Amino acid sequence: MPSSKEKMDKMEARQKYRNLWHTDLMSTITADPPYCCFALWCGPCASYLLRKRALYDDMSRYTCCGGDMPWSGKCGEKKCPEFCLCTEVCLCFGSSVASTRFLLQDDFNIQTTKCDNCIIGFMVCLQQLACIFSIIALIVGSDEIKEASQLLNCMADMVYWTVCACMQTQHKIELDKRDGVLKEPMAAPPVQQMSRIDQPYPPTVGYPSPSQLQYGQPPPPPPYGYPPQGYPAPPPQGYPAPPPQGYPAPAPAPPPQGYPAPAPQGYLVPSPQGCPAGAYPPPGYGYPTPGYPQPGNQR
Repeated sequence: MPSSKEKMDKMEARQKYRNLWHTDLMSTITADPPYCCFALWCGPCASYLLRKRALYDDMSRYTCCGGDMPWSGKCGEKKCPEFCLCTEVCLCFGSSVASTRFLLQDDFNIQTTKCDNCIIGFMVCLQQLACIFSIIALIVGSDEIKEASQLLNCMADMVYWTVCACMQTQHKIELDKRDGVLKEPMAAPPVQQMSRIDQPYPPTVGYPSPSQLQYGQPPPPPPYGYPPQGYPAPPPQGYPAPPPQGYPAPAPAPPPQGYPAPAPQGYLVPSPQGCPAGAYPPPGYGYPTPGYPQPGNQR
């Protein structure tokens, strides 16, 4: 059995956990109504099934009341854990529910919200107040105080069983989430924004907030002095004007002109002196040049 200091350290550590229950106590009735009714009318059976499921059906890990009671580990849990668990949920129902809750919190780093703590604290205070009124009624012996204590006990029992049923439904939903049984509706992913390492979200200095801009309205003008001198002016706001409708007017046709004369075939040879223009020179004209030997006389 752990000491009181170790228990307090565990309770403080559970308050620093980062995760939350998938469903709070106020929403368990709407989250799983059939199981909530089952846990209300047959609480010990629900506690037995949830504890066994929380241990992954490995009863070798079972310890009576999670090891928080003086008799924990001394009731023959290793020899017959199923029988010890049945005895626990019947004789120590509240401790069995709390042990399963602490087991899930330590496994998944789940902290209890302030609203859930208020509900559980109200249940405990009402139980203690009913016990005090019962003791006062026995000492005084007044009929009015006895009736008031009975009425208070009835209210405390109703709150106790209702809160325990909601807690066990909360545990069942968390186990469904762990085992992949819980079917969550698909939702769009959240909007991602770029930010620096030292900032949780990007700064909005110099930019209008999205709530200030309305659809169909242009953004506000830039502040005075922007842009600085030397930079071109910003482009005009809005979209450019659409082009005119219809086809463009055809360009004027060029004036008609005649076809150019075809180029002469072959190479142009200058006409020798004494020959009409365009006539061929006589054979042997111009070759060889006077003063050069004939081709056949070269040796």
